[in-house]
Amino acid sequence: MPQRSTSAPNDIHDWLRQHDCLTVKLTQLVAAGLDRLPLPGGGRTLERWQALAAVAAHDLSLVKLFEGHTDALAILSELKSAPPPPKSLWGTWCAEPPDARLEFTPRPDGSLRIKGTKSWCSGAATVTHAVVSGWNPSGEPCLAAVAMNQPGISVTDVGWQAVGMAGSASVDVKFDDAVGVSVGRPGDYTARPGFWQGGIGVAACWFGGATALADMTRVLSAETKDPHRLAHLGEIDVAMAGAAALLRQAAATIDAAPGADTAALALRTRLAVEAAAEKVLRHAARAVGASPLCRDSRFARVAADLPVYLRQSHAERDLAALGKHALSGDSTWHL
Repeated sequence: MPQRSTSAPNDIHDWLRQHDCLTVKLTQLVAAGLDRLPLPGGGRTLERWQALAAVAAHDLSLVKLFEGHTDALAILSELKSAPPPPKSLWGTWCAEPPDARLEFTPRPDGSLRIKGTKSWCSGAATVTHAVVSGWNPSGEPCLAAVAMNQPGISVTDVGWQAVGMAGSASVDVKFDDAVGVSVGRPGDYTARPGFWQGGIGVAACWFGGATALADMTRVLSAETKDPHRLAHLGEIDVAMAGAAALLRQAAATIDAAPGADTAALALRTRLAVEAAAEKVLRHAARAVGASPLCRDSRFARVAADLPVYLRQSHAERDLAALGKHALSGDSTWHL
């Protein structure tokens, strides 16, 4: 699959303002070619993340679907799979809870028979295709590409009760002898460089959501002379500036050595962006009080969506993993 081009984030902002319905937005983003982002590690990684952040600043539920779609395209490209059909909408469903795993069984024609339940399937009622993780008869982790419009696939209404990120509708999907196509070899999903590079792309989405909340807080505080409110804005500024610097540094590091192991870099960047977004949530609410949370629908929606999206982080588990990297000396603590 060739290197993808992208429009500037401002073009994405302008386009998004002209469309309303979440499903329509995703469909028309793809139809307009705005999903054709630069691939990770191709020299324009920051542009990719800027585009994700721009969509996130507009709507976090939308970017959950958009990020999954663009991640699927990157996976298919990196693992040299068949290119996606024109205007197809993709999900990436690779969460592996122990009570919801897919079984992949080879068929005589080289395709896969897929059976089981997949959880956390964002946009399941919207997408036309998905990259899904599962396990072959030897117990090896594998990937498959599946078309959703086939017998044996049932999109349920089970698995999502949250108010935040409600538009992403991350429900369970049942596979009953559905047919899929192998993507890469066993173990390729987490072994490829794009696994950790894509993980930082998710952090760019968190950053975009935090940007929206920070910008609204700044606008609502434009006339303030209250030193406490200004102090909250100062805390927000420090958090956002630090997160932006780390994202830029991570993009430059990946583009300089796209095949390198970036696990520590990804963990560090994701955790820093998560911490910054949590700080923005806290200080934004303290700066503006209850009124926007109760009377401003956009402010209230971002404040509800962002904490849910941030829980895609593995929190203390990721901190412990980063600590192991620090013990090995894989940390840059010097200027």
